[in-house]
Amino acid sequence: MKTADGEHRVLGLRERKKQRTRDALLRAALELFATRGYEETTVDDIAQAVDVSQRTFFRYFASKEEVAFFVPRLAESQIVAAVRARPPGEGPLQALRQAVLGSWDAINEAVERLVPIELHMRVYRVIESTPALLAAHLRRSAELEEQLARIIADREGLDVDADPRPRILVACFGGVIRVTERMWSTGDDFSLEAMRALLTAHLDQVGPALAEDWRPN
Repeated sequence: MKTADGEHRVLGLRERKKQRTRDALLRAALELFATRGYEETTVDDIAQAVDVSQRTFFRYFASKEEVAFFVPRLAESQIVAAVRARPPGEGPLQALRQAVLGSWDAINEAVERLVPIELHMRVYRVIESTPALLAAHLRRSAELEEQLARIIADREGLDVDADPRPRILVACFGGVIRVTERMWSTGDDFSLEAMRALLTAHLDQVGPALAEDWRPN
């Protein structure tokens, strides 16, 4: 009969094995997307690359699209958490800016625990150049913007459905990110440093127009 500690150890080993399988599927899928193309890669291709069945793939991921956006979703969740954690007296634009730039290194470390940063950046370019993935990316960006607008409204004591400023601000911020992604994906330098430098430069340009205090006197 197993002891409680023994049961916990067995469960721990099982969970680690499941995580290894998920991570292997994730890496194999992203590598195939980056080298072969998203549309040209099938679920069977991904499963075969890890020597598992298609059924095993679907235990971990609902679709190819979910695999493609698994790492970006991780980054998005960290940005949301970072915005929630910003000091309450900070202006809305500054809160968004600091949440993204301030958590940049932590996000990249979290990504690197799953896949090499270089592979992540290559898949970023695949998303930008694949119509189906780009459409999904824009849809997901709109959902993220709505979530952030509600967080900003709560921080400022505003009704997001009565006051348009939180949505306008977040839409503008999201537009800066989209322009940055597009310029970065078509440029010559595909490094993280290049993307961050572009984002910072673009935020510097829109900041003065949106940084005023919104709180009533």
